[in-house]
Amino acid sequence: MSEAPLGWLALARTTIDEVSERRKDPEWLAAAWAEETTRVLRVFAGRTLVTGDRLASVAPHETRPGERFLLGVDEDQTVWFAVLEETEPEPTDSPEDGIVWAGLREVGALLGDRDAGLFVHAVALANWHATHPHCARCGARTTVESAGHVRRCVACAAEHFPRTDPAVIVLVTDDDGRALLGHNPQWPAGRFSTLAGFVEPGESAERAVVREIKEESGIDVVDVRYLASQPWPFPSSLMLGFSARAVDAGALCVDGVEISEARWFSRPDLRDAVASGEVLFPPSVSIARKLVEHWYGGPIPDGPAGW
Repeated sequence: MSEAPLGWLALARTTIDEVSERRKDPEWLAAAWAEETTRVLRVFAGRTLVTGDRLASVAPHETRPGERFLLGVDEDQTVWFAVLEETEPEPTDSPEDGIVWAGLREVGALLGDRDAGLFVHAVALANWHATHPHCARCGARTTVESAGHVRRCVACAAEHFPRTDPAVIVLVTDDDGRALLGHNPQWPAGRFSTLAGFVEPGESAERAVVREIKEESGIDVVDVRYLASQPWPFPSSLMLGFSARAVDAGALCVDGVEISEARWFSRPDLRDAVASGEVLFPPSVSIARKLVEHWYGGPIPDGPAGW
């Protein structure tokens, strides 16, 4: 996999072969589930078991009731599944072994490429399954098919596929080389990040960049350039990272809804604000941090308070 212009992206990594051709092969799936070497991620409420910087998977016979889906095959030819558990699990299986329940925001940047890819895939599917138990056409119940990658209506036979919601996230600069960062009113005080928003129906990603920046900050932008993407399954987004240039930095006027405060930062301004704790910087698991560091020219150390 070639490296994105933004470099290492925590949730855009994988070494897994999804073996999509096996999803409709019941004999292969049954044999894989019965194999002693097969590994399973237990998933509940977007979390799974981890130990340190590794996933704490279990054998098929150690799973609890829940919908099952195929994640793929790793480089060692180990087959991986996930099970979306139906009831809240115990806090931890083996506290003496350091095994805990954790989410992607907590451990996504700590995991290796294989485990990061498995966890993102599992959470994305789990979120979709949890919110689509009924048919969008007729309202009847749906059942799982294609090893967890399709749900079929029991009444009208309509097929429903996992959805992904594209969203743009943008590092805007002005003619003086400053970066525009905004504060959402629902965030803790001092938290600033790049501006972002969902792509609307019938809209290109580039047009969404222009519209969202204008709506949230009052700034018109040009020179829109795509940089990289990263899945963000909270619950089902694909973040499309862009850069853009402001036509008139002085036109800054926030909408007061999505963005309650926005500021232009020079590189020294941002470095000092983060170091002092005045500004809370986006976490390493987010593409927002990579966009800012791409503009800054390298890593920015976290200050005394982080996300």
